[in-house]
Amino acid sequence: MKLPADHPQRIELNDEVHARPPEPLVAPSRLSYLALLCDAAQREAGWVAVCDLCHRYGVDPPAESMLHFTAELGPFRLKWERHTEFIRYMFIVPGTTGDPFERPAITVLPEDWVSGLPGQVIVAAHAALIAADPATLDPDAIGRKWFAGNVPAGASISDGAATALTDFRIHADGFSRHLLLDHSTTPWQAGRVAQRLLEIDTYRIMSLLALPVARTVGMRLSGSERELAEITEALVAVEEASEPALLDRLTQLAAEIEHQESQTRYRFGAADAYYELMRRRIDELREQRLQGLQTFREFTERRLAPAMSTCRSVGARQESLSQRLARATTLLSTRVDVTTERQNQALLESMNSRARLQLRLQSTVEGLSVAAVTYYVSALVGHAAEALRAGGVAVEPDIATGISIPIVAVVAWFGIHHIRKMVTRPHEG
Repeated sequence: MKLPADHPQRIELNDEVHARPPEPLVAPSRLSYLALLCDAAQREAGWVAVCDLCHRYGVDPPAESMLHFTAELGPFRLKWERHTEFIRYMFIVPGTTGDPFERPAITVLPEDWVSGLPGQVIVAAHAALIAADPATLDPDAIGRKWFAGNVPAGASISDGAATALTDFRIHADGFSRHLLLDHSTTPWQAGRVAQRLLEIDTYRIMSLLALPVARTVGMRLSGSERELAEITEALVAVEEASEPALLDRLTQLAAEIEHQESQTRYRFGAADAYYELMRRRIDELREQRLQGLQTFREFTERRLAPAMSTCRSVGARQESLSQRLARATTLLSTRVDVTTERQNQALLESMNSRARLQLRLQSTVEGLSVAAVTYYVSALVGHAAEALRAGGVAVEPDIATGISIPIVAVVAWFGIHHIRKMVTRPHEG
């Protein structure tokens, strides 16, 4: 039967549930694990490094688009995963010596290859899977023997199929240690348990990356909150002349907080996501308490939960401060707008007063202009009458001048009035 065309991402979405599967483990086995914090360029360089390692052992390398890869490379098995912020490498070697941490799995790798890996180590851990009888389990003796005398945290997991122990410390070789005592696990079950233990370590550290940021931002927020308090106090009795300067301070403070929030929003959001992932991995262990030991949940929650609360608190303070700044800015902007409108109204009234004064001046000028025109024109009429009388025409210059005065005055007034109307008429077209 022929089906309609597949969605372009059907296969990819279906296979997502099979992404990054655990590696089957059989006791005894040794594991070394590295999680390296990387930027985009280093993530690409990490793939190049894996390809180089595969070429050294004559194995086909992963495709550039692959996010996880597993291969048998001679004396060890490699599991490689690319994540958004970090790359994980797991090296698995079968068998152990008397001390499962004496010759860890990473010692069989080329030293130059390990030292040349791109990125910064955020987690380095050794894990050992050994068969053990739960009846003879002595956590205190294990702590003295394999955890440098530290009291480990741990629990019976997977309904009693195994016991997991760790001290959550970085030892002298730069690696933390995880001991998985196999009682009755299957290879895939042991692989899932080991992967969860290492992921708990990874997500715990990745979530804590936000804590130094929260501490730094918290100190800055204290200063910003004090400045906002000073501005809002000054806002109560601020004079009109000081309002623009106060608004500039508020705008500058708001820009700083917005910039700070944009820089920390991702880190705080990622911390919440990593913390939730860590808690889920602990749930999947199905812990059962061992007498006298803290469980993984108890140990991690004792310090991690307050740290996450600090991060959330700082994030909430940032958001609250941003909202308070927005309200104060809106209030002060409104006051500045009202002041500006009042000043504009006073300016318009001043302009109207000047316009009325100009109108009166124009009327005065018009009267003077009529008088001047009448004077000069009537004088011309008088001179013309004198010329006519000298030519023999019976004209009396004084009478002619007197008669012309009212006529010229009326004509001049209408002429000047018409010109003024033409000038002040609204422009058409």
